[in-house]
Amino acid sequence: MSRLRSVLSIIPQDPVLFSGTVRFNLDPGRAADDADIWRVLEIAQLHRLVLELPHQLDTPITDAGDGFSAGQKQLLCLARALLRNCRVLVMDEATACIDLETDRIIHDIVQRQLSDCTVFVIAHRLSTIRHCDLIVVLSDGRLVEMGPPTNLCANPNSHFAKLLASNQL
Repeated sequence: MSRLRSVLSIIPQDPVLFSGTVRFNLDPGRAADDADIWRVLEIAQLHRLVLELPHQLDTPITDAGDGFSAGQKQLLCLARALLRNCRVLVMDEATACIDLETDRIIHDIVQRQLSDCTVFVIAHRLSTIRHCDLIVVLSDGRLVEMGPPTNLCANPNSHFAKLLASNQL
């Protein structure tokens, strides 16, 4: 079980930040050096934000991250996954409650930095799944269809194509 946890990162819809410092939130196992932490902050476009904090990496985070926006919290969670060099990333509605610009930033980072990682994206918004290799459509907890998005879109009778046409994504 610990091996699975060591290669798996999850970014939920409601980002999880721990009581502790920025450093602890990014590296709870204290396995990374400062250079690696600053590197992932740069990738996650949080470098400037953390530099401006009163104690930078040692700034306390309290009350589940009050003082950070929802997008900043999601980017901190993504930076944590990058720092862990996860092999599997689960994004469960991770961009549902953030602005479109932060959504774009997150997906750009996933595309560029996690290309050798298996990423499961659970989403309702089309913009969230636009770059996925494989789409799995579920209805009432059952598999309805799956395939590459181009194949599903090419079939006007597919559930995915119908969802696109009805703007339900």
